[in-house]
Amino acid sequence: MSQPEAEQLALDGLAPPRRRVSRKRPHEQCEQLPIAQVVLDVQASHLGQTFDYLVDSKDDKVAQPGVLVRVRFGNQKVNGIIWSRTEMSQAPQTALKYIERVVTPQRLISDTTRRDISAIAQAFGGTRANIVRLALPPRVARIDREQASVSSEYLPVCDPAWQQAHAPQLAALDAQVEAGYGQSSSLQDALVRQGFASFVLDALPGPDAREQAAAWMIVHSLKAERPAVVVLPDTRHMMSLASKLQELGLHPFAPVGNGEAGWTGDFVVLGSSMPPAERYRSYLALASGQVRCVLGLRAAMYAPVEGPALFAIMDDAAYQYADGMMPYANARAVLRLRAKLHQGCFVTFGHARSARSQWECTPQALEVASGVTGPALALEPAAGAVSKSLPWVRWLNREELARLVDPAIGARVPHTAVSVIAKALQEGPVLLSIPQDGQTQSLSCASCHRQARCPRCTGPLLAAAPGHAPRCSWCGRAAVGWKCPSCSCERMRAIRVGAAGTAQELQMLFRGVPIMISTPFQPRGVVERIDDRPRLVIATLGAEPKIQPSASKAEPQGASNGAYQAVAILDAWTSLYAQGVDARLDMATAWMRVVALCKPRVAGGQALIVGESDPALVQAVMTWHANLLAADELADRSETGLPPSTALASIWGSRQAVDWTVERIGAGLSGDMGTIALADDEIPSLLGPVPIAPESTLSARPLDGTGDRVRALVRVPLGRRDELASRLQSAVSAYVAARGRGELRFCMDPKDLT
Repeated sequence: MSQPEAEQLALDGLAPPRRRVSRKRPHEQCEQLPIAQVVLDVQASHLGQTFDYLVDSKDDKVAQPGVLVRVRFGNQKVNGIIWSRTEMSQAPQTALKYIERVVTPQRLISDTTRRDISAIAQAFGGTRANIVRLALPPRVARIDREQASVSSEYLPVCDPAWQQAHAPQLAALDAQVEAGYGQSSSLQDALVRQGFASFVLDALPGPDAREQAAAWMIVHSLKAERPAVVVLPDTRHMMSLASKLQELGLHPFAPVGNGEAGWTGDFVVLGSSMPPAERYRSYLALASGQVRCVLGLRAAMYAPVEGPALFAIMDDAAYQYADGMMPYANARAVLRLRAKLHQGCFVTFGHARSARSQWECTPQALEVASGVTGPALALEPAAGAVSKSLPWVRWLNREELARLVDPAIGARVPHTAVSVIAKALQEGPVLLSIPQDGQTQSLSCASCHRQARCPRCTGPLLAAAPGHAPRCSWCGRAAVGWKCPSCSCERMRAIRVGAAGTAQELQMLFRGVPIMISTPFQPRGVVERIDDRPRLVIATLGAEPKIQPSASKAEPQGASNGAYQAVAILDAWTSLYAQGVDARLDMATAWMRVVALCKPRVAGGQALIVGESDPALVQAVMTWHANLLAADELADRSETGLPPSTALASIWGSRQAVDWTVERIGAGLSGDMGTIALADDEIPSLLGPVPIAPESTLSARPLDGTGDRVRALVRVPLGRRDELASRLQSAVSAYVAARGRGELRFCMDPKDLT
């Protein structure tokens, strides 16, 4: 006799609950290439491989390599990119799961971009998921629907009608570049021929000289129907280059207008401050081929372009190019690596060369297997073009002021500088550049105005709280009973290096003259543009306003309309105490950028460097030959085995984890990477470990006295750079997989060594 079925009890008057009938269609495996290898959005180092999933027959056509999918990983659903499709999987058939959903039917990452991502991850010891997270902006669904109906047809600059309409502007641009560079034809040929080429271009003086060179390269690349990727250090430079392209007749990516739907343009911009929808729309326009030129910040180094292309970067040693997320890739190395993979053209351009660029221009340069560095051709400006556009640069140090018998020798703004500024104010605006806008106060002698220095270590003295003796900024010793070594005066005078203190000083020197301050810390912030009227402009390095050219103002032939009548770099002595391995070259870049904003000598322009400084640094700015400073810096680094003559990796975290990693990769005393050979000797490969400050995040901050955080540097010959990156990636993956409790991270080719 059969037993009655169990029934769920219900209250009186209520019907029993009905069972839901599942309408989910059973999965049916597709016949061709049923296995999808997916790169998941999981950033753990030991999970960097692809994971296999089954493809349903209904998704066979849309589940192609490069599309975004949703899959189940463990007990959660995550996004991923299909990397490839295969016939077989090494995992058991019963362990494979089906793709839950295809999120985007169109491909977001092409075959070429996937190849680039794999090469970048390998070169920096990361995973493909690390790079995809940075290269692919967050998806906006409505933009996908908009782009689905947009044609990928591109109207190139090589269109004869466009060239004829803008022939005068293009001819003038070609003439200026050809007059400025004797080897410009070699770069022009590389932009159109097949094959990889690398160049280092030194920019001419002038307010828009770098933008002019970049626009010339972009136009010639687009005329050859080749994409162009230009990475810039900040938004101000990006917008300045965009304005230069618009002057030449190129239009930014924008709505069509006139009641028509869609977007069109010749170039897009990619920046972190852009709204998510705008950034995703720009990415899709590049990925679909609708636009072939991109100007952007650091993230633009991953821009999706196809075929031989121009990959250019401005001021390649800028700190903004170091990525802050694993694998901490550097924009310069990524762009050069991609240019080599694409058989395109790589160009680094700026006023001052980096040590890496200088090394690449020497016969000793070696091509690293990954392509992150190698030989390059230097493009130096012609001497005649430099002298025509360079202002009269003067160094007002103590020796020069003594020769001029300046009555205010030792003052922050000596009498000679005051005379030059007063005369320049009769013609136009004057820029005064200060190193920083902080609250720190430096001290000088109240009698002779000589900078007050510590009698123990000669470091600069800083003002202390009222009632306390000044202290040295280097050794911290209190300056009790201080006397000026020059005039024996016992009194000190505070020199406020900040913008507000500078403005107060100048108000007493130039009464009735308007003063404008442009720094990130002032209420008005950074001033982008000013008109061409007499005034004093005080700006920190990198915050200098551009001058709006005046159409009614007549300028001598060869002069630059829209430039300062004079510029003065104050507190040059701070360059002697700047920290970082690139301190001198970074300062040269900043000072040359300031000098470039001044009118040329034929128009009466003068640039003053006020204060003591490194003679080699000042000479590079005065002669506009920063390559000499870079060569001097390179020689010093080669003698000590520092990059770029060697490859370097920085490892940091808990002491136990760092020590374990150093031994694991063979950088200990007994390992095969324990030493590195120089010209005449062998030196240890390992530098450190040295203690470093604890993490700044509250969630990761240990209790006082319990943290032991260190950093170690490992240097190897350039030929073993990729091997070092691979060993570090394997070591970190093993440490994470073993559930190591301490912090452990690493970075290839760090900018600083601290």
